[in-house]
Amino acid sequence: MTIASNRAYAAPVPDVRGLRIPERTLELIRELVVAHLGIYYDDGRLDILRDRIVPLAIERGFDSLLDYYYLLKYDAAAGTEWPRVMDALSVQETYFWRETDHFTALARAIVPGLIGRLKRRIRIWSIPCASGEEPLSIAIALNEAGLFDAADIEIHASDASEAALAKARGRRYGRRAFRQLPDALREKYFTRVPDREEWMVGADLYSRIDSWTRINIVNPDEIAALASSDVIFCRNLFIYFTPAGVRTVACELARHMPSPGYLCVGAAESLLKAGAGFDLLEVGGAYVYVKQ
Repeated sequence: MTIASNRAYAAPVPDVRGLRIPERTLELIRELVVAHLGIYYDDGRLDILRDRIVPLAIERGFDSLLDYYYLLKYDAAAGTEWPRVMDALSVQETYFWRETDHFTALARAIVPGLIGRLKRRIRIWSIPCASGEEPLSIAIALNEAGLFDAADIEIHASDASEAALAKARGRRYGRRAFRQLPDALREKYFTRVPDREEWMVGADLYSRIDSWTRINIVNPDEIAALASSDVIFCRNLFIYFTPAGVRTVACELARHMPSPGYLCVGAAESLLKAGAGFDLLEVGGAYVYVKQ
């Protein structure tokens, strides 16, 4: 589509916070977001996309959202703008011990099975890791099972949002983040911040995470190094993707993962139609996609 043809969408509609939103501009930005980030906003959620994108356009000094679209699609500065878009669109609401069956299966069945089968370091990857609750929960589960003493295990955490990673590196969490974690584990691995409803991750637990990196999962070049992990937690991300987007990412992960490789997705997500070469199996009391 040429710039000239894009101008056909320039009929103005009511503005938001002084920013004009020409007709179909949101649909054009939606297409860019799907292509760059994999996240899809259907027609019923376009208002959410609008509310999160408009402040970015205003901060850039634009008076029309169409100008922001041109920046994202054509401008040389687009490379530095997309991380800001990801920060604005990312959903960072999560908590420790979320969907605990996967952590239990990891500690009781998956990692012990890998220890018996492999003669090398075991790699676990959490993407998207959001503000860090998931990879830290993985580390807690493995430590409680004594598996760090039994094997050489590395844990990596990645997210496309630098704002989420900055929070993870800050190591502080509010009370809501602990709504599922047993109090005994919170007391064991976290320290209460004086005069605050916050807890700091203990240094021993935090050191179990080998890396915190910004990675866009829809970029094959960015995921290549860690997609060969033995276990990948990729939970509650595919619910925001189109079926085609899920298929593309799942196939790319399968291309790199060893056999067997274990892929944990969210309870509301399915890869059965993705054709990526995973079998859905019950492992240690949890349903896990296994690359055979």
